[in-house]
Amino acid sequence: MNRRTAREKALQAIFQVDVGKVDAEQAYEHVLEDEEKDPFLEKVIYGTINHLEEIDQLISEHLENWTISRLANVDRNILRISVYEMKYMEEIPTSVAINEALEIAKKFGDENSSRFINGVLSKVKKALDK
Repeated sequence: MNRRTAREKALQAIFQVDVGKVDAEQAYEHVLEDEEKDPFLEKVIYGTINHLEEIDQLISEHLENWTISRLANVDRNILRISVYEMKYMEEIPTSVAINEALEIAKKFGDENSSRFINGVLSKVKKALDK
């Protein structure tokens, strides 16, 4: 599976965990849809979930007039995945993590999602670069 597909499946799994309160393992198995396990997909799903508190804190610090719980469910979880990649996956260039988030937002979010996500991720990038 290519990384874009893995990121999209990770979004679906993390969305299930966040909104549907599904167990992470069950969500992972569900998005695989009889495909072979994928190490990148697995790393993104479990890494994001395992670092959720730190990721949400970092996102919250860069929201203006919003709380993380008020964000659209899709946008919140796209941000979580991208921030996980930016902060914890050194092999992924920050620009790639941001670009992938924007492309996924265009596909799964509303017409404002990619602009909003770009703004938040740009602020997170500046904070992480310090």
